[in-house]
Amino acid sequence: MTPIDRVLSSIDNALRTVAGSAHAGRPSPASAHADTEMAADDRALSGALMRVNHVGEVCAQALYQAQALTARHEGLRQKMLHAAKEETDHLAWTQQRMDELGARPSLLNPLWYAGSFAIGLLAGRLGDARSLGFVVETERQVEQHLAGHLSRLPVADERSRAIVATMQDDERRHADEALEAGAKELPQPVRWLMKGAARVMTGTAQRI
Repeated sequence: MTPIDRVLSSIDNALRTVAGSAHAGRPSPASAHADTEMAADDRALSGALMRVNHVGEVCAQALYQAQALTARHEGLRQKMLHAAKEETDHLAWTQQRMDELGARPSLLNPLWYAGSFAIGLLAGRLGDARSLGFVVETERQVEQHLAGHLSRLPVADERSRAIVATMQDDERRHADEALEAGAKELPQPVRWLMKGAARVMTGTAQRI
């Protein structure tokens, strides 16, 4: 692909992500579980948590697309795009589950995408090793975040729990693959800043 083709592809991905028209390449993990009856409060909680997870996947699309655009080597670009494709599965799964729960996406999804894309461009401009280090730190934080959601999701909500557990496994693998590819650890202040930004995003997305 030419640089212009890559930019156009990235724009197309942004539009599909924000419009909620992502399609999964893998069956949803939820399909193995029945949608059981839940109390209204539990259903609302599940919907809010899945909205947060959906926002996380909107951000993941933006980050990986931006880092693929700025990758110095074609091999790394392809790794970023492959990870983005798996994150598209997560995006579609969480969207479907929100629909089932009667929950809406975050109203700020365009803002989340734009902000994350800018961060991804910055990470990519720092070089491939730092960009990979950003992937490692991001995925480790997401893995911890998903573990927290597994502890909060109602036990009866087996469909949401199956989705989150599979997402957690994928994020762990993405971090491990980035390490193997030569990731350089980010400075501690940067990691603290990323954690703070993630808290703001998750807290806001759960309500808006």
